[in-house]
Amino acid sequence: MTPKIKIIPLGGLGEIGKNMTAFECGTDIVVVDCGLGFPDEQMYGIDIVIPDISYLKANHERIKGIILTHGHEDHIGAIPYVMRELDVPIYATPLTAAMVELKLEEHDLLYNTQIFTKKAGDIFRLGCFTVEFINVNHSIADAVALALKTPLGTIIHTGDFKIDLTPVQGSMIDLPRLGQLGNEGVLALLSDSTNVEKPGHSASERKVGETFDMLFKNCEQRIIITTFASNVHRLQQIIDVAAKYNRKVGITGRSMENILRVASVLGYLSIPEDTMVDISQINKLPKNRVVIISTGSQGESMSALYRMAFSEHRQINIEAGDRVIISASAIPGNENMISKVIDELFHKGAEVIYDRHTELHVSGHASQEEQKMMLALVKPKYFIPVHGEYRMLVKHAELGKLMGIEPKNIVIGENGKIIEISKKNISLNGAVQSGAVMVDGMGVGDVGSVVMRDRHRLAEDGMVVIVVTLSSWDNALLSEPEILTRGFIYVKEAEDMLEELKRVTKETLEVCEENGVKDWAAIKSRIKSSVSSYLYKTTKRSPMILPLISEV
Repeated sequence: MTPKIKIIPLGGLGEIGKNMTAFECGTDIVVVDCGLGFPDEQMYGIDIVIPDISYLKANHERIKGIILTHGHEDHIGAIPYVMRELDVPIYATPLTAAMVELKLEEHDLLYNTQIFTKKAGDIFRLGCFTVEFINVNHSIADAVALALKTPLGTIIHTGDFKIDLTPVQGSMIDLPRLGQLGNEGVLALLSDSTNVEKPGHSASERKVGETFDMLFKNCEQRIIITTFASNVHRLQQIIDVAAKYNRKVGITGRSMENILRVASVLGYLSIPEDTMVDISQINKLPKNRVVIISTGSQGESMSALYRMAFSEHRQINIEAGDRVIISASAIPGNENMISKVIDELFHKGAEVIYDRHTELHVSGHASQEEQKMMLALVKPKYFIPVHGEYRMLVKHAELGKLMGIEPKNIVIGENGKIIEISKKNISLNGAVQSGAVMVDGMGVGDVGSVVMRDRHRLAEDGMVVIVVTLSSWDNALLSEPEILTRGFIYVKEAEDMLEELKRVTKETLEVCEENGVKDWAAIKSRIKSSVSSYLYKTTKRSPMILPLISEV
């Protein structure tokens, strides 16, 4: 009996980031990507968000491996946290594997993890899956699409892709192989939806190099450029144009330094001799002969550009006349942080070039015409849009219909919903536990909905602490209640309110005594209720109320 194929998205649907998908064939499971997401404005104190892998932990023995399409954080960022729970091998291209090794080493997990390096064109077997890596263009080197051959047919997962006819390095996306697979017959296509709202084609990465050349030519200022550390092609173009105009290049930011070192060793970066200089020596050179490449394109508070902007960097200070180039687009949610840094750079007298109409950044994701091309080449029987917010998935589904796929053969999935494929149909059938696991410092998953609700209340209305001292003999109040507030009111300007809170507390204790209430939990509950009711009536605010009882 031919088994059905189950596709289980654990992240990346209805959202940007946190990409992770499980594929099941018989008793075998392979997992594609293992990414993180960034917290929204309501996730106070949260560092990152990773997928809930409860289903994978419950089926640990069936997992044949984790396959990574490329090295961006939204595809590999959760690896250190997931590998604490799952002892399974990882399969990745050389640059992606090297980036994963850096992460695992940082978390002291490298020597417990098997990593198998594969390159585009390689074919290998994982259980009942035969996996093929197919070269694609993206804003990072070594990105691949996947062809998963199963007893039921071939499933193609594009990963993140674009069609770049003039890539900075390597060859263009392997359209002939995709077309060949399409002619052989493709059961299902899972395709990147990130740029589905953008008509036309995504521009070539070489366009950015042309812009750099224009900005470097005849420039007598010190140049500071920030971009995504993982964009090796962008780094290559910056280094090339710096060498062309006889400038030395300094690197600042740990992630940028790591990527530069790894990419150089693996041959993904070609650095002209005597071009690089240690950042500690950069101030000894004439300003019109240096370029500083920095992390911080998203305004991150610990990044090198942020520290330069706010005079916290040990080696570099922004000075009037510096030309600062921001060669990146804002990840949704980071706009305010980037604006804060840009404002500070202007305060320092720098010339900041960040205009979206200047080609300082091009997308690594396919626009509508490229997505149509993928559908036309692959000719899938079933189509599943992935990697995007819900409206993007819907729009991508509409493109699928336009390209001739029957509406009944298109599924818009949701995280946790099982997509079941047979020879005859595709449908949503059941669900597994899914969602977001929040990482706060060293804590993974210990900040849940209750803690977040408390943080919301603290952030919105503050906290009131009521300390009462009771007799251990008869629960009699031995001294005036003490009222402490944080983030609610300024105590010295609200003495009348504090006196009222003391009165409400004492009256509540008297009622408890009259009714024979001796249990401390019950007493605390009544104090909390009465004080909360009073504060809402008088201030229309609901601070967190924390009663504390001291026994003497």
